[in-house]
Amino acid sequence: MIKLVGGDNVIVKCTDGRVRTCRIRGKIKRRMWIRDHDLVLIAPWDFQSDKADIIWRYIAAHADKLEQDGYLNGLK
Repeated sequence: MIKLVGGDNVIVKCTDGRVRTCRIRGKIKRRMWIRDHDLVLIAPWDFQSDKADIIWRYIAAHADKLEQDGYLNGLK
């Protein structure tokens, strides 16, 4: 994640190299805080590929574990 824009919107840099505007879903918004430079899982919209929904946020310990297991390929 690059930065919080305001409201429920976030600018995210994806693994495919694209920068997308993402919306924090209501379920996630109520349960957890999302900060700058967090690792998030997104679902791009089918009809507008430059936007997406945030599905999940990984805490630092889980992000480190994903990197050790090779899922991030040095992106973190």
